[in-house]
Amino acid sequence: MDAAMEKQQHVLPADSSNGKDDDDDAAGRHRGWKAMTYVIGNETFEKLGTIGTTANMLVYLTTVYHMHSVDAVTLLNFFTGTTNLAPLLGAFLCDTYLGRYNTLAAASISSFLGMLLLTLTAAVRALHPPPCASTCQRATPWQLSALLASFAFLVVGAGGIRPCNLAFGADQFDPRTHSGRRGIAICQLLQLSNVNWAIGLAVPAALMGLSCALFFMGTRLYVRVRPEGSPFTSFVRVLVAAARKRRLPPPVSADDLFDPPHHSKLVAKIAYTDQFRCLDKAAVVTPEDTVQVEEVKCLARIIPVWSAGIVYFIVLTQVSTYVVFQAMQSDRRLGTSGFEVPPGSFVVFNMLAMTAWIPVYDRVVVPALRRVTGREGGISQLQRIGIALALSVATMLVAAAVERRRRRIGASMLFFWLVPQQVLAGMSEAFAAIGLNELCYKQFPENMRSVAGALFFLTFAVASYASGFMVAAVHRTTGWLAQDLNKGRLDLFYLLVAAIAAANLVYFVVCARWYRFKKISNTDDDDELQLSGRTAPAPAPPTS
Repeated sequence: MDAAMEKQQHVLPADSSNGKDDDDDAAGRHRGWKAMTYVIGNETFEKLGTIGTTANMLVYLTTVYHMHSVDAVTLLNFFTGTTNLAPLLGAFLCDTYLGRYNTLAAASISSFLGMLLLTLTAAVRALHPPPCASTCQRATPWQLSALLASFAFLVVGAGGIRPCNLAFGADQFDPRTHSGRRGIAICQLLQLSNVNWAIGLAVPAALMGLSCALFFMGTRLYVRVRPEGSPFTSFVRVLVAAARKRRLPPPVSADDLFDPPHHSKLVAKIAYTDQFRCLDKAAVVTPEDTVQVEEVKCLARIIPVWSAGIVYFIVLTQVSTYVVFQAMQSDRRLGTSGFEVPPGSFVVFNMLAMTAWIPVYDRVVVPALRRVTGREGGISQLQRIGIALALSVATMLVAAAVERRRRRIGASMLFFWLVPQQVLAGMSEAFAAIGLNELCYKQFPENMRSVAGALFFLTFAVASYASGFMVAAVHRTTGWLAQDLNKGRLDLFYLLVAAIAAANLVYFVVCARWYRFKKISNTDDDDELQLSGRTAPAPAPPTS
């Protein structure tokens, strides 16, 4: 990155009135867990609100808005993709103009307005089609506009909350102390159809409102990092400089490249690596400009691994969407009470498995692995991702076997048969979320944390768009995804997705062997920096 991005990072306590840009003073004002109480509360209720809504959105679109199942899946995939693409713009605005606090404040309000409007589409009769009689009426353009407007507010909210919440939480800790570094590490881990729809949507809206309230209650405690300009601008400068200097003789050694003075106490300096030497010419000192390229190399190295994550989430998306339609054509009764489990609630098993597995992994598995490998985290981030990819193959094979059983015995199949695939998906996602999040967060420079968060969610965005296109293409060419699953072949679709997941695992192993971890220049013996400072190629992740 250029010299301008190397300047000392400014931190401003929220209740400071003198406006001094002094890192030492700010370090003394870090409130740590006292401020994190409000940050975690905001994050928790935002997730409960949005996940509680999207979990049932397929049922809502097909039963209330009378959409065909393929159309509903496609729309929801594009909505999910857009909500995960928005963090790129949110990260740019946050780093360049607004800062994390202002971005989170505006985004929280937007999410609440989106949830409120979505609730109104169910509560106000004029905003949704009438119930089906002999025929079902499709939604009018006005009704669809109200629905899409609620989605737009939610997109804006996601664009601000998702790339900034993790980084804003880490800002509340002093990275120069052991307790502060531990708090930052913990921040990285924290990451109903049969009832009245107005009530079912009002509850998540209320949770989102509580999320906003909790966030603003902690305003006076927060440490706010001043925006220093988006790194995207520096990326472009490096590429332009490399193209302009392409005819210069290659540098003999790293000593011939621009090495800006390092003054920041909060941003570690990245050592030279011999990958992507084509970018080194951008750092050759000339009268026109001087740029530093190692931060751009961090992004370039992570893209191949990141692309494997895209295919992974394409795979996992199929289980979370079509399990709803499988449940609708299964026996969902609980005992003799007559109560039926809502089909949209089956993703809860995914979430429960993830929630239960993470503490077991952190408290039991990691310490056991640490004794064997000597690593602080037990295994590397790449190995975690590799395990997730292997579990995704197993998930789709189990899902195919269960769907084949459902087709054979029909609607008498108990809903419990759908639970194992959701549990496997939840465990897989726990490995993938922690592995990908830590990889992006630790391998990017500290002043690019918002970009790291945005890149993580961009994985979901591209996967959602690709999943929408894939579902539509498979339906048109094969007819496997019929409205009535008994007339389609969802099991064959699952087997196709399992084959894609297996090919993606092989691709990831190749990328993992090539990848080199970031190396920090002139650091102390801090464990966290040493963990991410290895330069040898990372070992291949387990494949079983």
